Formats: sequence, structure tokens, C-alpha cells
Amino acid sequence: MAFKDTILYLFTFVLSFLLAIYGTPMARSAAIKFGIVDRPDGNLKVQREPVPYLGGLAIYMAFLLSLSLTFEFSQELLGIILGATIIVLLGLIDDFGVLTPEVKFAGQIIAAIVLIKSGTMIYLAFIPSWLRVFLTMLWLVGVTNAFNIIDVLDGLSSGVAAIAAITLSVVAIANGKVMVAIVAISVAGAAAGFLRYNFHPAKIYMGDTGSMFLGFTLAALSIGNTVGSYTKTNFFGFLAPILILGVPIFDTVFVMFFRLRRGQSMFHGSNDHYAIRLKKIGWSVRKIVVASYIAAVILSAFAVALVRVSYKPFIFVSVGALALVLLGLALLMGRIDMEDKKVG
Repeated sequence: MAFKDTILYLFTFVLSFLLAIYGTPMARSAAIKFGIVDRPDGNLKVQREPVPYLGGLAIYMAFLLSLSLTFEFSQELLGIILGATIIVLLGLIDDFGVLTPEVKFAGQIIAAIVLIKSGTMIYLAFIPSWLRVFLTMLWLVGVTNAFNIIDVLDGLSSGVAAIAAITLSVVAIANGKVMVAIVAISVAGAAAGFLRYNFHPAKIYMGDTGSMFLGFTLAALSIGNTVGSYTKTNFFGFLAPILILGVPIFDTVFVMFFRLRRGQSMFHGSNDHYAIRLKKIGWSVRKIVVASYIAAVILSAFAVALVRVSYKPFIFVSVGALALVLLGLALLMGRIDMEDKKVG
């Protein structure tokens, strides 16, 4: 890695971080002034008093302004920024409470189509082109909503996003994708700066604006033809992006399972999240969030190792062991009684 690239990476992260630190209190003041706040409801929203939204705007502006000082944007990266902007506008309208889940879902599909048209797509040689389009759409919309779903505790979604963005920047740097690394680092800096105000007890929430922006952007950056190949060393490298974004994906699958079992709509909230279940049995918010950070770091480190290691016995054993651990955790948390919905 060239010295000038290292300086550029550091500059981008620090600038994005400081812009988020500066912009988040401004977004908080605006949210309070216009009454854009999340009010306690005694169910999922158990904070003691209303907490302002619009943190997502601060994250987005820090990301965008820090990138404005970089150069040589490719068509794919411009597609990411355009798609992410559509997502931000959708989230902002939703934070005002005037967007139905169906319209929001349709808007996410449009943003995904924009990204695909720019050339960003999952490429696996053994599947036909129409299936690549479908899988890309599923990945983008799925991860976008996964970060929205996991945003149920102070600092959870923003911290996990920062860890994932840093990991993706490492993968991009290893593959010689300088501009992709800069975009990922910018996301990491913005999320980390926002976390200063979002960690428990949160002074501001990111809202759907922030959670969907982070999810969509990280999903786009994690696609192989954007960040670089995952499978140069071994075939199982294709699992790397799933592991890097493993915490929100785990929670999404976990929540979907219980909602489907009850016949409940996927578009409406519930208290099935692993974080809320851990809170029910006495874990503090800080303990749950820090444990989630540790899990995100472990999964990300495993993903990087999976991309680099070629020793097949290690890969088979480690992937199998990880799958068993995740299944065991899901079974244990699934046994927690959530009949009493007041978990705070």
C-alpha cells in the first residue's frame, strides 16, 4: 500500500468522523425543533423520554462531504451514491411517518435497480445472468432492511456498521480497490462519529434514514465486483460478505423465523430480536451492544481469514463449527419466553 494512499485513507476517516461529530448535534436540534422524535410506547420503544431522529442525515452528509474531496469516481461508485441517496430520501420520508412499508419496499427495489444498471452485480460463474440479477436485488434489499431491523438498541446498528465498513475497506485495499476502500472508510468514519451520540444512553437516533443508508451502502460495497474477488484463494470465500454483515443478517433471519411461525407480517415490528431477548433475561443495553461488537469483529476476522487461507481441512472444520455455534445460539435465545412484551 502506497504511503499517499495511507494518508488518503486516514484523512478520509478523520474528516468523515469529525463531520459526523459536528453535524449530529445540529441534526438533533433540528429534530427537536420540528418534533421529529421517537416517543416511548411501552413495547419496543422503552426509552424514558422522546429521543430525536434525523441522525441518519448527519451520517449521510458526513459520508458525502468527505467523499467530495476525493477523486476519480467510477460509474459503479456513482451508482452506489445515487442509489444510497434514493434510500436516504425514502428513509427521511419514513421518519416523518408518512410512508407505508409497501412503498418503502418498492423504493428500495428502485434503488437496487439503479445500482445494478451502474454495473454492480453479484458475479458467480456457475449461475445464469437472470439469477445474478435476482440475487443482487435480494442481497441489496435484504441487507438494507437487516440494518433497519437490528436498530433496536442504542449504538447497535451504527457500531456494527462501522466494524463492517472497516472490514470491507481492508478487503478492498487487499484487492487494490483504492476508491472502494475510501468509500468504505468514509462510511466507517461517519458511523463512528455518530456513535459518539448514539451509544447508550442515546441522545439521538439514526432513524430509517440512517439504518437503511448504512445497510444499502454496505451491501453495495460488499458485492464482489465492487470490493474485489473473495474467491481467488478458495471457493468458500463467497461466504465472506455474509460473515462481515453476519450480525444484522443473523438477527433478520432470527426475527423472520418467529414472525413467519406466528403468521405475522414481515413489515411490522415485534420483540423477537436477539438483543431484546437478551435484555429480557437481564443483560444490560451496554453489555448486549458490546457483545454484538465483539461478535461482529470475530465474524469479520473469520471472513478475512476465509478469503486468504487455502488449507481446505481448516476451512471445512471452521465453517462447520461456526454454523453449529450460530445454530446453538439461535436455539438458546429462541427458548427465552417473550410473552411479557415489556422488556425495559
